[in-house]
Amino acid sequence: MQSAQGAVQGNAWLLIALPLLGATVLLLAGRRANGWGHLLGSATVIATFAYGVALFASIARDAEPVRELHVFSWIPVNALQVDFGLRLDPLSMVFVLLITGVGALIHLYSIGYMAHDQQGRTGRDNTERRRFFGYLNLFVAAMLILVLGNSFLTLYLGWEGVGLASYLLIGFWQHRPTAAAAATKAFVMNRVGDVGLALAIFLLFAKLGTTQYTEVFARAGELSSGVLLAITLLLLLGACGKSGQVPLQAWLPDAMEGPTPVSALIHAATMVTAGVYLIARSNPLYTLSPDGRLVVTIIGAVTLLVGCVIGCAYDDIKKVLAYSTVSQIGYMILAVGLGPAGYALGIMHLLTHGFFKAGLFLGAGSVMHAMRDEVNMRKFGGLAKYLPITFATFALGYLALIGFPFLSGFYSKDAIIEAAFGQEGWRGWVFGGAALLGAALTAFYMTRLVLLTFFGEKRWEKLKSEDGHDFHPHESPAIMTGPMIVLAIGSVGAGMFLASGDRLVTFLAPTLGELQESHGGALPHSVIPILTVALSALGALAAWLLVGRKPVPVTRPERVSPVVRAARADLGGNALNDAVAVKPTAGLTRGLVTFDRAAVDGAVNGLVAALQGGSGWARRRQNGFVRSYALSMLCGGVLLIGALMVVGTP
Repeated sequence: MQSAQGAVQGNAWLLIALPLLGATVLLLAGRRANGWGHLLGSATVIATFAYGVALFASIARDAEPVRELHVFSWIPVNALQVDFGLRLDPLSMVFVLLITGVGALIHLYSIGYMAHDQQGRTGRDNTERRRFFGYLNLFVAAMLILVLGNSFLTLYLGWEGVGLASYLLIGFWQHRPTAAAAATKAFVMNRVGDVGLALAIFLLFAKLGTTQYTEVFARAGELSSGVLLAITLLLLLGACGKSGQVPLQAWLPDAMEGPTPVSALIHAATMVTAGVYLIARSNPLYTLSPDGRLVVTIIGAVTLLVGCVIGCAYDDIKKVLAYSTVSQIGYMILAVGLGPAGYALGIMHLLTHGFFKAGLFLGAGSVMHAMRDEVNMRKFGGLAKYLPITFATFALGYLALIGFPFLSGFYSKDAIIEAAFGQEGWRGWVFGGAALLGAALTAFYMTRLVLLTFFGEKRWEKLKSEDGHDFHPHESPAIMTGPMIVLAIGSVGAGMFLASGDRLVTFLAPTLGELQESHGGALPHSVIPILTVALSALGALAAWLLVGRKPVPVTRPERVSPVVRAARADLGGNALNDAVAVKPTAGLTRGLVTFDRAAVDGAVNGLVAALQGGSGWARRRQNGFVRSYALSMLCGGVLLIGALMVVGTP
């Protein structure tokens, strides 16, 4: 038994190798894989999930729940000695199960969703589908590197891999200018956050001479309070970019331009949770920096309200769910910002959110499948009768999200609200009040979404689709509804399972420490659940009064209050990013390349040619961005090598 357990742990690198192998075959095999590529892509992730379950059981039974696995020597440069290794501990294991489990369901759903891809129809549908599954496999592999790496540098490798894969997936329908623009926006805005993560890693190496988790966390006490604050804020900047937190949240709703399975994969279980993982993984640093934790908590509280307010004003079903994700990640960031009182609670909400938000996105995809890819909820109505399975699974995800008693969100989100109110002084009132208000707003915009989509007048009967056809709503095939049913079951029972007997909190203790429950705070703990449910009910009632009992106009009204206008404009998120980052950076770039345009163009053209390699995707509309990406890689590589030479010199 012991030798079998050791063999399972010793071969943990297979978790990364399997989806990476699938991506390699699917992207390089060409037309030979067109007929079976989707099956291989799904099989590799299912096999990875099966191995992850075995590894999870092995770690759970192990008397020493934290294991380091050396794979190979990665960067042996002077003082910079970095091994490519894996850290097998409770935190990485729960992420492995979430990524591969939900990822496998999304792969299966994608088989049905992409079978008749009208958006990407080019006469080579099988080729497009094979490429899509290759990108999905690449995404899963990169995410697993991110959560399994045993150093900040290995995490950074997965971090950038996830960014690249998300760019390819968001912009999968490259013939649509909006999709190409959304992919570019996501990629560039994430680079802003990545600068913060890179600088934090440089600081850690400069001060401690290592980037390995074990050594960094053991010696964190050697860092001065100022350096600790700088590192925690820089890590937070990276988390804001990847997890769509203020002020870097504007890319995330635009990412809805990608196929719906991409939205589910990015917004539910994988990419947007990376920032929460980063802060939770770095908990020894944040525990030593109260000011750093305070800033994290403020960002989480502000973001959860921003996401809620904007979600109330949109009519696009996927964008409402996207801003819901922004808000729910805000709850998680708020929780991990509370330190030992919230690290484990943030992870619990992350896990339950993975079930119900993935189910909601797949449900939205099923509605779009039935409505010829229409996303405007004002053109829906009365679909519950025509999509019974989709409606039932979507309704369970909706109830879990708004915190209906005894469903998943009731246990995870309410626990965060209680922890926020448990803070001393003004913090309890401010952070607890923000979380409580967010619960009411969440119930409002999600109830509005359900009413507009599944109830009321069948507004679609009098309308035509964009291509001039009538709407004939119908239920999705079993390959799509099956994963939705599984996720709905998780939406109902996952919260109770994880919270019962403090099961998850106890399991995560070796990595995140013991949960410190407060016994004081702004409000008594016994009052908070009642207050939360009551305010959520009021939010749902307000939505019914607004859209549930009177006809809904198909055309969005333009004469609205200033608050609604501001929400429709994303509360100025895009304008702020444009003024602070885009315009100054564009001006600086133009100034830098002016000095020798011919030389720069020659270098960039050569790199672009190497990147394109005769493949089809690089010759499409995104050539301009590929050139920009090549230039950024060239400049970034020079800067990185220079920095490593400086800090790596004995």
